[in-house]
Amino acid sequence: MDFTLSEEQLAVREAARSIAGSFGGSGQPRLWRELARGDLLGYCLPEKFGGSAGDLIGLCVLLEECGRALAAAPVLETVVAAMAIDRSGSPWQRERWLPAVGDGNAVLTIAPARGTLTAAPVTATAQDGAWLVSGTQPFVSYPDAVRVLVVADAGDRELAVLVDPAARGVELIPHVTTSGLPEAELRLDDVEVTAADVLAGDAGGLGQWVWDRAVVGTCALLTGIAAGALAATARYTSQREQFGRVLATFQAVALHAGDAFIDAEAMRLTTWQAAWRLSADWPADREISIAKFWASEGASRVTEVAQHLHGGMGVVTDYPLHRYLLWAKQLELSLGSATCHLSRLADLIEVPR
Repeated sequence: MDFTLSEEQLAVREAARSIAGSFGGSGQPRLWRELARGDLLGYCLPEKFGGSAGDLIGLCVLLEECGRALAAAPVLETVVAAMAIDRSGSPWQRERWLPAVGDGNAVLTIAPARGTLTAAPVTATAQDGAWLVSGTQPFVSYPDAVRVLVVADAGDRELAVLVDPAARGVELIPHVTTSGLPEAELRLDDVEVTAADVLAGDAGGLGQWVWDRAVVGTCALLTGIAAGALAATARYTSQREQFGRVLATFQAVALHAGDAFIDAEAMRLTTWQAAWRLSADWPADREISIAKFWASEGASRVTEVAQHLHGGMGVVTDYPLHRYLLWAKQLELSLGSATCHLSRLADLIEVPR
């Protein structure tokens, strides 16, 4: 297993760090335009559609930098949906959506309530050359996207559809989120989906495929969030003085910061391991849950240490540190908490209960 980044992936990191660092925390539309202008949104897409034919590791590099700079944008959701369209969509669908994603002209999202942790209570019934889709997806990020990728049970097979949030029969119930980022419950009541929005290729296993990549991408975001919070803490404790001494010289501060550094490195290692195996098309069920366990637990501990070492500055709303904590807390529980993934690991390795 070689986690050394290629020259292309290093270029993605450099570009993402520059753009996210400049626009993180500012208006999402500006950040989105700059990511598209830097050819980062199309990194994982085929060259014939203006992409770079990159892999999941490169996407994780981009997401880590977004997390580090608090650059919240629907990168994970849009790119994973586009990758699913590239995998299972028709030539027309790929031509319609992939260049638009790469150019920043289309925001897509996913309803990734799949896999062994959650069931997808969505069904699709054929009627008059179309499909009627019904069910509920409880957690959909960036619900104002132009399409939501939903994988439904069509009886004898899985059916992947692109649902228009503005279509008749679609209801979006907004959530109040910890981070303040948009999220909603998606309710579908006999929503008519025509052939143009049904992925024509084999969708078998696509729900699990999307879920796997969404989990690993979330781990990459959490890894970046932890790294950003730790870097901010290092700067603050190296400058702030108390009792006539710089905070970083206190032994207790060094011990807490050291533990946080170990957590951050464990998060990065397990995330790269899962991403590498998925990119190589190797079985990765256990590695995915190991990564999400470490990402959830580690990010929680790192951001708590960061707030503790910042003292009162950690809760000042015009100081960015509290945003690391809030975003980490929401992602910690997204797509399965640490406890959920430990339970999944027990099932995967057949541990008696």
